[in-house]
Amino acid sequence: ILPEVILAAPRLGCLNIHASLLPRWRGAAPIHRALMAGDADTGISIMKMAKGLDTGPVLAMVQTSILPDDRTTSLHDRLAQMGADVMVATLGALGSLQAKDQPEMGITYAHKIDKSEARIDWSAPCDVVDRQIRALSPFPGAWCEMAGERVKLLHSRALPNLSGVAGQILEGQVLRGLIIACGTGALEVLQAQRPGKKASKIQDFLRGFILPDHVL
Repeated sequence: ILPEVILAAPRLGCLNIHASLLPRWRGAAPIHRALMAGDADTGISIMKMAKGLDTGPVLAMVQTSILPDDRTTSLHDRLAQMGADVMVATLGALGSLQAKDQPEMGITYAHKIDKSEARIDWSAPCDVVDRQIRALSPFPGAWCEMAGERVKLLHSRALPNLSGVAGQILEGQVLRGLIIACGTGALEVLQAQRPGKKASKIQDFLRGFILPDHVL
């Protein structure tokens, strides 16, 4: 956060690109938090910087849908391009734009991701686990213990119509992939990473890994 003397120096103020639809997800990790929360939409806000954390009036805002297979990487890249385009347009019209104060309703904070949030709880519903995996991919990477190793799961798909004991491997064959039961539904793992190894598609991962026969 810049000192007020710096914020007041430019004649037209200091501008910032923020990767959310303010006032939702003010703070450090708006992309991760939008994915983890299951938001249907997010976007870019161009705001005049103020003393508070992402509290300044908004000059422009554009929206995009969060796709079912979006991860932090894909959503970040899409928002980065949108942000550049909107900032260029905003600068071109800066003298004629009217900044609007952010509403008091709907304020949420995107707190920095803590590594303690990365461990997967298989008793959670499959859609919650799926959002956790996609939001934390590639860093810090949602993980679980598997055959004595801390394995990162980097891409997944929720399967709400399947069921089993939470943490039970329902399918673990090379041709059929890796499906793990959750508190409700199940999760298909699409990409995983062993410690010290590169991330790989699940079929490649399974060729070199013996799955445990117990509940994760």
